[in-house]
Amino acid sequence: MWVGDEYVVRLNTNGQFRGAYRHEATVVNLLAGSEVPHARHLAHGDGPDGPWYVSERLPGRTLYDAWPAADSHTRQAMIESLGAALRALHRVPVPADLLPPWLADALAGKPWPAFHPPVVSATLQQVEAARRLPNHDSRLLADVADWVQDRLALCAADEPVLVHGDLHGSNVIVDQGRVTGLIDFAEALAQPADVELDTILRWCARAREYPPTPDEQGLDETTLAEVPGWLHGAYPELFEREHLRERLNFYDMYVELALYAHHPEPDIRAAAQDRIARLLAGRNHLDGLVW
Repeated sequence: MWVGDEYVVRLNTNGQFRGAYRHEATVVNLLAGSEVPHARHLAHGDGPDGPWYVSERLPGRTLYDAWPAADSHTRQAMIESLGAALRALHRVPVPADLLPPWLADALAGKPWPAFHPPVVSATLQQVEAARRLPNHDSRLLADVADWVQDRLALCAADEPVLVHGDLHGSNVIVDQGRVTGLIDFAEALAQPADVELDTILRWCARAREYPPTPDEQGLDETTLAEVPGWLHGAYPELFEREHLRERLNFYDMYVELALYAHHPEPDIRAAAQDRIARLLAGRNHLDGLVW
């Protein structure tokens, strides 16, 4: 990434996500004329070193960078501003089949380069993918299949909206206590609005797992304890879905199943299997959060 006074230039050298900038440009262009704070897309293309993307530079810095030194009043103001930005985002008209290209490929059976955001209709597909693993836990997956079947109706009547899909401290730009832009729409898709909460609440509960770069540390989770409540106050409709906790558990199950079925590292798959078992018993990272 090159950051200038007026422009930001990004270069993607990861071949697994070659379509990411093209998808992001499509999504950002949907935001034109809306009330969603975002960085305008100026140009994108493919070069000898990989795909590139040029956008305007937004005032401020990431929420991750601003958070530690901010007082409680400023933190609350930033989260309330985030709530307003999300409400505007979820009102943007979106094609019902919008998916990141790498995720669409993965759901079609190609190699799986990443594991989120949740795609409700593909949850049972992840159960079947897990069943193709050597040495899989067949009894566990039978219980998971029943668990998923019992909950599919929770989201059956939902209209898909434009969901950012990867919203945490490093993908929000803030300045003087307000959000000046949501950034990195490479994972945006059409899903129920409260799918947005999956990453946000996971970040609040396990913030150390969300560093801006692999060699840095994520935020201290205890400093994010009030974020769900502040967000609820600013965007109550997002939290007023009937059976919200069960819906959030459903999205969590999708993420853990995808990790269990597709992640190349055995330790990550084993950890996902443990979290699936805990979720079947009614426990997960949401237990310690208050909203």
